[in-house]
Amino acid sequence: MRLKDQVAVVTGSSTGIGRAVAERFAREGADVVINYRKSADEAAECLKAVEAAGRRGLVVQADMADVSAVRRLVDQTVEEFGRIDIMVANAGVEKETPVLEIDEEHWDWIMDINLKGAFFAAQTAAKHMAKRFDAEGVGGRIIFMSSVHEEIPFPLHAAYCASKGGLKLLCRGLAVELGHKQITVNNVCPGAIKTPINAPLLSNKERIKDLLAQTPLGRIGETDDVTGIVTFLASEEARFVTGSSYFVDGGLTWHYEE
Repeated sequence: MRLKDQVAVVTGSSTGIGRAVAERFAREGADVVINYRKSADEAAECLKAVEAAGRRGLVVQADMADVSAVRRLVDQTVEEFGRIDIMVANAGVEKETPVLEIDEEHWDWIMDINLKGAFFAAQTAAKHMAKRFDAEGVGGRIIFMSSVHEEIPFPLHAAYCASKGGLKLLCRGLAVELGHKQITVNNVCPGAIKTPINAPLLSNKERIKDLLAQTPLGRIGETDDVTGIVTFLASEEARFVTGSSYFVDGGLTWHYEE
């Protein structure tokens, strides 16, 4: 077990990649805090999977756009488990909108969850990790769920791309500042993965055809394609890895043509 007896928080873990990560972490030996905003039933199902793997789980409702809720999520984790070893800032949203039609509400919704929420989840977790380092010499792991769109454009998703581009440098900035506390910070950048958030894309045959033509591996990704690299970055094997982005996209990013 690569994460034996670790304590991990995975934001937005009731569905999609977040849920797959939470369940994989449990199978790898971690206790897992499952976070959801609206999907209470799905979060309860994820908890059952964590417990079926023989690990402890905790479900916490928190909207990542609400900084006080983000801080409460981390504080509840520490109260329940005594510490936090791994923070996976996974929660994210997107909405297809032409750039000339993006209004302030749309922009703020994307940024508040994808960028602001991710930052404060990392910051709050890092404060606990830093205290533990000072007391015990043990650091921690912070992993942002970014996107290939921290690097390549995505028509009709300008705000989303901006949020993920922000994560690119946020990751590097935190890695520089937190390294002396042995807290590593990395990004995982999925391409097109079969998840609920990608349902509109996956139902559009023409767009899928174009996407596959630019993907050297020639297929859409599965959530399990992502959980392996997240688990690696959360593990002791990645103790000398920080400030980097890891693309899980079948080769799309380097093969992309606008």
